[in-house]
Amino acid sequence: MKIAILTPTFSKFSGIDRLVEREAEDYSKKGYDVTILAFKGNIKTKYAKVEYIGMPKNTTFERIYRLFFFLDIAKIKKYTKKLKDFDIVLSHFYPLNWLAYFAKKKYKIRYIYHNAGIAYPKLFTNPFERLYMKLFIKLNNHTIKNADKIISISNFLKNELKKETGLKSNVEYCKIDKKRFHKGISSKKIKEKYKLKKDYVLLYVGRVSPHKGIHLLIKAFNIIIKKIPNAKLLIVGKHTFNNYSKKLKELAKKNVIFTGFVPDEELPYYYAASDVYVTATLWEGFDLPAVEAQACGKPVVAFNLCSHPEVIKKGILVKPYDVKGFADGVVKILTKTKTF
Repeated sequence: MKIAILTPTFSKFSGIDRLVEREAEDYSKKGYDVTILAFKGNIKTKYAKVEYIGMPKNTTFERIYRLFFFLDIAKIKKYTKKLKDFDIVLSHFYPLNWLAYFAKKKYKIRYIYHNAGIAYPKLFTNPFERLYMKLFIKLNNHTIKNADKIISISNFLKNELKKETGLKSNVEYCKIDKKRFHKGISSKKIKEKYKLKKDYVLLYVGRVSPHKGIHLLIKAFNIIIKKIPNAKLLIVGKHTFNNYSKKLKELAKKNVIFTGFVPDEELPYYYAASDVYVTATLWEGFDLPAVEAQACGKPVVAFNLCSHPEVIKKGILVKPYDVKGFADGVVKILTKTKTF
């Protein structure tokens, strides 16, 4: 059988695409002939054919193109026709849902939508970004109306989707690679790289975006270092909003290290080097890094919202936006195992 997996960017920095990569491997080992369609990307896999369909390179034009992809009739027609020979089309995110939508409508191809959710528009400070996200969600919900099956990656997303669209879905939690993420990994490499020595290390992994609450995390850390002066905060992830990143660097007083993007294969060593995993994200469909950190034996401090009550089993959940409570939670965990 042939399966096409659709994802906008088959890229190493995207949590969704890390999931797509493992999904392609699973389907390939089950005997499927797998093809991945994406606008662009940089992941190499032996488990699937990867075809890039192209998009504007300018960041602004890229975002506009994503939103209004349905106007590129020639490209939609071309790639919808290519899907005619597949048994299943599995789509992970708007706007490539359009290809699955039309393949189902025209050729009766089985269409599965993988629901990783879309962040609340209200979490974006710029009014144009909020409007963009509202339109993005509306168009996304239209393109999944004729899906044969919907898979949500948490009960939180299952309930959100039902509330927004009336559509039902099955819950399948994201799987992590336990051969890579486990206790006992050496932390030496990372501690030497960032000269951490005997510092107490807080770690965040993920995109640097407003809805991820990095500004709240840094505010909490500025409280923490008053009590634990030799604490360090590593913020690992790609910066996707330049103005936001500039404000974060102004907010970060000291002991905050922005590492930028880190290859997926190096992440286990970062978890190993940390004493506690921290995330002040204000929206999360699953939170893969928090699960990976726990698999490496690290406690998590996060806000009690979205999927966190489902996936965070070791650590402390704090009232959303409670920066002081967040800081107190981190200090509480560290003081249980350390002497300051």
